[in-house]
Amino acid sequence: MVAAYVGLGALALIAVLVIILFNQLVGKRNMVDNGWADIDVQLKRRADLIPQLVTSVQGYAAHERQLFEDVIMKRNAALQAGDDPSERGSKESALANPVSRLMALAEDYPDLKASDNFKELQDELSETENKIEMARRFYNGAVREMNVAVESFPGNLVAGPFGFKRRHFFEIAMTDRAMPEINLGDQA
Repeated sequence: MVAAYVGLGALALIAVLVIILFNQLVGKRNMVDNGWADIDVQLKRRADLIPQLVTSVQGYAAHERQLFEDVIMKRNAALQAGDDPSERGSKESALANPVSRLMALAEDYPDLKASDNFKELQDELSETENKIEMARRFYNGAVREMNVAVESFPGNLVAGPFGFKRRHFFEIAMTDRAMPEINLGDQA
């Protein structure tokens, strides 16, 4: 009789531990999903700014047609990459290079450099890049916690049967991360 109670108590304890671990994994998965949603919003915001930037620069540097086409092509590829962080990171890295070149054109065109519209777009793009970086850090931190919970004992005993898996970090190539610093002169 005592053995039956001990057995039932052990089963109840195991069930409670499984429920606790499951709920922790759900919370971590939701944090990862939330982090990705934040990144996605900022990447879409940047993608919406790019055509405006191209239009602004085209008026001053119409002969840079290949660069404009490259920016738009890579922007569209980034938007089509979807929600796979590895694929999206690769496409966003490819987009960063021509956008940096587009921003650097201001140095060659004083009228563009002085354009209020261009300055506003540049500021918005810079602000968006900062928000992407913050969202990326949050997301990667949530992914790290999720991956540790999924891979470590006893979480791995619950994660596998319930379909919790490792997530991929969102990484952008180091050489493409920084937007060029463009000195627009006195902005007083």
